[in-house]
Amino acid sequence: MGRFSEDELQAVVSRYEAMRAAALTERDEQLRAFHEAGWRPVDLQRVTGYSRETIRQALRPEVRRATNLSRRRTAPQPPADYRPYGDRKPYVVAEALAALHGPTGGTVTLPRHLDWSGHAEYDLNRPARLSSMYKVVLTEASTVEDLNTWLDTDLLRRLWPTLWLPPQLRQRWEEAFPELAATRSNAA
Repeated sequence: MGRFSEDELQAVVSRYEAMRAAALTERDEQLRAFHEAGWRPVDLQRVTGYSRETIRQALRPEVRRATNLSRRRTAPQPPADYRPYGDRKPYVVAEALAALHGPTGGTVTLPRHLDWSGHAEYDLNRPARLSSMYKVVLTEASTVEDLNTWLDTDLLRRLWPTLWLPPQLRQRWEEAFPELAATRSNAA
């Protein structure tokens, strides 16, 4: 990994963490000194720009310790009714592969509702840009017409095994068109 070792990198991180802990301790001691000299927490908050909770933890170290301990004990859990984004996203699947009659060459510019990245122009003669456009259209299409306008049946079949797609989208398409799943099996 070049001229530096893992030990040197770990030493950098250790020094940073030690300096950070020392700076935090010093800052908290200074804030407590100001508080003991008559500064109200609200004034410390106003002048420093720190949050109310940061000031509270600085003035009461036991609160910081309890908060940090609590954070370490309980890993954040999603709500009970949580569903991953891919399960909630309404991916559109073509009605028929034969209906896909999109461009097969040249340069195209996708409409903003499909690609708002600022790089919506795709040179279809460049394989990486072609694959990128297909990924964008497949993941962002909101109507079957989007798919029919921008995708081509033969290109989709050729690209399918190598496209980096969300698993839920890939599953929906392969359930609707088993021949796409077969192209993936053949490519492996």
